[in-house]
Amino acid sequence: MKNIKSIFLLIISVCFFVAAQASTEKINRFRDTSLKPLDTALYDSLMHKLANGHKRWPVKTKAYPLPGAILPFNRIVAYYGNMYSKNMGVLGQYPPKIMLAKLKAEVKNWEKADTATPVIPALHYICVTAQADAGRNGLHNLRMPFKHIDSVLHMAASINAIVFLDLQVGFSTVQKEVPLLEKYLSMPNVHLGIDPEFSMKEGSIPGKRIGTFDAEDINYVTGYLAGLVKKNNLPPKIFIVHRFTKKMVTNYQNVKLRPEVQFVMDMDGWGGPDLKKGTYHYFIEGEPVQFTGFKLFYKNDIQKPPHRLLTMKEVLQLKPAPIYIQYQ
Repeated sequence: MKNIKSIFLLIISVCFFVAAQASTEKINRFRDTSLKPLDTALYDSLMHKLANGHKRWPVKTKAYPLPGAILPFNRIVAYYGNMYSKNMGVLGQYPPKIMLAKLKAEVKNWEKADTATPVIPALHYICVTAQADAGRNGLHNLRMPFKHIDSVLHMAASINAIVFLDLQVGFSTVQKEVPLLEKYLSMPNVHLGIDPEFSMKEGSIPGKRIGTFDAEDINYVTGYLAGLVKKNNLPPKIFIVHRFTKKMVTNYQNVKLRPEVQFVMDMDGWGGPDLKKGTYHYFIEGEPVQFTGFKLFYKNDIQKPPHRLLTMKEVLQLKPAPIYIQYQ
């Protein structure tokens, strides 16, 4: 019996080692891209292709991204949400296996819609949620336990996806919240998003008014991320800023572009096709920074006539074409 128990423990140990090794290899594939030189000619060609003929795009920049940049060589298709809520997005709406299967199906759909652009799946997890109640910290936000972030990382590794950690700061600031995630943002497969809608600088309760971030806040974040990239020898971080009104992002023209960070302004508004196209035109296309994203709401976008999501073809025809697609 003792020998059988020893053999059983040995088998369990080997299984844990193999699983850990596989997970490490999946993470390291994102780190290994930093060793590949950037194809600048291809980069320029793809950026012009994304512009779809728009005169103000692509935005001129003094420096190319560091080697290992994901964009514009790939399109990212992300599922967004929170583990505590089925109403905040598709990521938390379904059991993990079903959710991941749905995401993989969307990835295949986008691969068919644009066969020239590889697609990388992503889980976009709201790890700090704005709250109507002030809470123990008095900041009107709730920080998710790290074990939840670990769960998201584990799910992402199972389909070779990258991870975005998203912040709804409430009465807090990016200067206070972002450094708390350093151990995760130091990983090559983890990126960042911030939501101005819930940055309540004027003191309103989250959800009562639409919040705001300034270019100064954005530049702090890109500077912080750039420091982590240099410190840990990482490929560039992708940084998502959500937007659907003008005041959500002020002084956009002062946003600093850095080789260590790839900046995406994500159209976050919901509604029918015409409304979404208009929001994109005025607040994303009309105030260019670097890359663009587009959010599709499985539920909210179909509430009013014509009761349908924008098609992938319609999204790809936008000027510029979004390189980051998010489903909520």
